[in-house]
Amino acid sequence: MKTITITDPKQIEEVIQKCPYCIVSITDLEGNPYAIPMNFAYQDEVVYLHSAPEGRKLEMLAKNPHVCITFCEGHELVYMHKQVACSYSMKSRSIVCRGEVRFVEDMEAKRSILGLMMKQYTQNACNFSEPAIRNVKVWEVKVEKMSCRSFGLKPSEIKS
Repeated sequence: MKTITITDPKQIEEVIQKCPYCIVSITDLEGNPYAIPMNFAYQDEVVYLHSAPEGRKLEMLAKNPHVCITFCEGHELVYMHKQVACSYSMKSRSIVCRGEVRFVEDMEAKRSILGLMMKQYTQNACNFSEPAIRNVKVWEVKVEKMSCRSFGLKPSEIKS
């Protein structure tokens, strides 16, 4: 089974749009990895996230705002030979992004970003009350580095 690197921005965005959530990795207060699933929106090489206005994640980010965000979709068990264990693989596509969290404080910007996040999950028009906007922390992560790969491809599936 082969792995290929994907560089086409349209294919990368397609992978992201298929994901129901992303995994956000932060460094905890003791210097250890801390990874959590989060809802998101993605637009113009920026990942948007949201959380409660205070708590452990925000304490961690105050100490170190650098994050790694992973998206993964596909997950199909494939093999070259049924009886050969090493020929099995999980066919999937994944993206790893790195960046630094900046918090959005402007109320209208927060409203717009939360609307963008809702579009990731529903076509329904959504409204946000002023208290809801005030009581949410909106994260903005400009992607500084991104890699995308497709795993578990048979040689016949690789386009030259």
